[in-house]
Amino acid sequence: MKRTPYLLALVCLGAALGLAGNAVAGDRGDRVEHRMERHGERIDRRLDHRGDRIEARSDRHAQVLAAHGHARAAARVDRHGERAEARLDRRGDLAEARWERRGERYDRRWDRRH
Repeated sequence: MKRTPYLLALVCLGAALGLAGNAVAGDRGDRVEHRMERHGERIDRRLDHRGDRIEARSDRHAQVLAAHGHARAAARVDRHGERAEARLDRRGDLAEARWERRGERYDRRWDRRH
């Protein structure tokens, strides 16, 4: 009889920790999803910045060539910059699709376990 309050307190503590564990598991899923979104955004920003630098460099080079009377060379450099920009866009789209698939796999696995 003397141990009943202690056992009851222990059972209540165990139940509270069990509920807290489920809440923490949900928070962890949200944290992981947020982290994956941030990582995808960093990839997009990096590729956009790189594309902008390449485009600006090719535009400057094409303008210099055009100013010196080399129209064909300027057009070639401009096409090169456009191709590089398109390549980076494709690369960004592929990276985004890969992150989407990875997130979907994580969600499916998370849903099965919790």
